[in-house]
Amino acid sequence: MAHPEIEKLISSIEELVPVYMAIPEDYAKANGVASLCIIDEDGLISGKIFGTDKLRGRDSFRIAWTKASQVWITGIKTNEYERLVFADQIDPQPFGIKLPDLVGWLGGQPVTLRDGTKLSVGFSGFRGSSDLEIVQKALEKVNG
Repeated sequence: MAHPEIEKLISSIEELVPVYMAIPEDYAKANGVASLCIIDEDGLISGKIFGTDKLRGRDSFRIAWTKASQVWITGIKTNEYERLVFADQIDPQPFGIKLPDLVGWLGGQPVTLRDGTKLSVGFSGFRGSSDLEIVQKALEKVNG
C-alpha cells in the first residue's frame, strides 16, 4: 500500500496540472496530457496519467517512469546526472545505466517527505522546468 503522503502528493499535483495546462508554452508541449511516476524506497510505484488521450498518456507515462527509475537508481536529478557523467565527474558504471539509456531531460528528481521518506519522482508532459516546479510546489504543500 502506498504511503498516505504519496496520495496527498498526487492530489496536490493533480490540482496544479490545470494551472500549467493554461500556460500556452506548457500546453503546446503537453497537448493535453501529462504523467507522474513515483517510486518509493521499497520500489512501490504510484502514479497518474492526466488527460484523456490514452496513447499519448502511455508515452508520457513511459517517460515519467524512465525519469523516476533513473533517479531511483542514481539518487540524482535527471539532466544533472547526465551532465556529471559527460563531464567525467561521475562514473556511470556502478549505476548500470548504459549511456544510450540516459534520460537527459529535466523532470526527474529525488524528494523527501516531512517524515524522512525518500521518493524518486518523474513528471513528464510540460517544459522540463515546469515538470520540476509542479512537483516542488506540491511537495511544499504536503510537507507544510
